[in-house]
Amino acid sequence: MAAAKTRREIMQEQFFPASPYPRHLGMALESIETDHAVLTMSWDERLTTFADIVHGGAIASLVDTAGMCATWSDETVPESVSGATATMTVSYVAAARGKDLTADARVVRRGRTMCFSEIVVGEPDGRVVARGSVLQVMN
Repeated sequence: MAAAKTRREIMQEQFFPASPYPRHLGMALESIETDHAVLTMSWDERLTTFADIVHGGAIASLVDTAGMCATWSDETVPESVSGATATMTVSYVAAARGKDLTADARVVRRGRTMCFSEIVVGEPDGRVVARGSVLQVMN
């Protein structure tokens, strides 16, 4: 009988390799450790709103996915693989222009069924383009 997987193992071995939407947006899980996840989103002209400006919806998707990864970064073996974003906020600090983006997500508070994360999205030179927060309901 196979050992049950932790949330982090599920994220690394099942969610990211099999999830079409993050892959469609060019996201990759760069690192994951307890209460912290780093994702990248490769720049692609299909993600722009005008010229080389990345669409806010793509950035919001990166914030949401990074928050979810931070939520699922612990060593808990879940009863089931389920969860949902309850609330999310995104503040756009500057236009993201023609560069890969990195989302750094950190858990601020982890409860039994809810987890709150804060996310900073930046360009390779460290220039911040967005900040967000995500409240995930989890099993």
